[in-house]
Amino acid sequence: MLPCSVYSNNKAASCTTSPLVIYSSCSKVKKTIKDMSENKQEVHPDTITDVEAVIDTEEELIKECEEMWKDMEDCQNKLSLIGTETLTNADAQLSLLIMQMKCLTAELGQWKKRKPEIIPLNEDVLLTLGKEEFQKLRCDLEMVLSTIQSKNEKLKEDLEREQQWLDEQQQILDTLNVLNSDVENQVVTLTESRIFNELTTKIRGIKEFKEKLLLTLGAFLDNHFPLPEASTPKKRKNIQDSNAQLITLNEILEMLINRMFDVPHDPYVKIRDSFWPPYIELLLRYGIALRHPEDPSQIRLEAFHQ
Repeated sequence: MLPCSVYSNNKAASCTTSPLVIYSSCSKVKKTIKDMSENKQEVHPDTITDVEAVIDTEEELIKECEEMWKDMEDCQNKLSLIGTETLTNADAQLSLLIMQMKCLTAELGQWKKRKPEIIPLNEDVLLTLGKEEFQKLRCDLEMVLSTIQSKNEKLKEDLEREQQWLDEQQQILDTLNVLNSDVENQVVTLTESRIFNELTTKIRGIKEFKEKLLLTLGAFLDNHFPLPEASTPKKRKNIQDSNAQLITLNEILEMLINRMFDVPHDPYVKIRDSFWPPYIELLLRYGIALRHPEDPSQIRLEAFHQ
């Protein structure tokens, strides 16, 4: 039996099924049962038992429909007695939601109470149902197969396109590697040759500057610091006292410079008789040369380059 849903506060009430629908359903049930009763002689012998069981329930179904019809009339009477009341929008929405909930609850209860239809267990019916199921399954599998085949075709096209793109990129990479190796070889060759040429030019320039500087220094020393002449008796006496041949200031400086760069760990030179003492005193007084801290007879050039 289908229940009716009525508010507890008597504001509104509604039924889950319309009276016309119930009446129509009952009429269809009666007509079906009547047709089955009239065509009983045409039914297969294996299904006679099922038809008789259905006919036996005719009275019960009619009785249940009549009871449902009476319940529906009672619900209609109650609705007509309650009348209508004006509700606000919120109350109307709440009422509608509650009604929908009760209708769904009632429908759920009916589905739970409903018993599955009994299918005759004869060979023809089972064969027909099996064929229908297999046909449906075949259609579904064919549809799935066609979909998978189309996807496979698309994937193959994508794979071929990606493979072609990969081959092109690989060719470009190989070409770039070859060009890069050629450029690196050229750069290395050009760099080494350029560096060598630059160093050679610098060395040549330094040598030329050194020679020019030495010539300029020698000319300056020869002009401003010549060897003493025996023109005066005092100078003649000093020269006669020294039997060694005197050397120029330029030669003394050259000797000190060579000693410093050839033997940097022991740059001292012993003062000889060929060194004119005024030149030695000049070098020591102006800080060009330094005496040995333990041996005053040795001097060295000041390390201006450090």
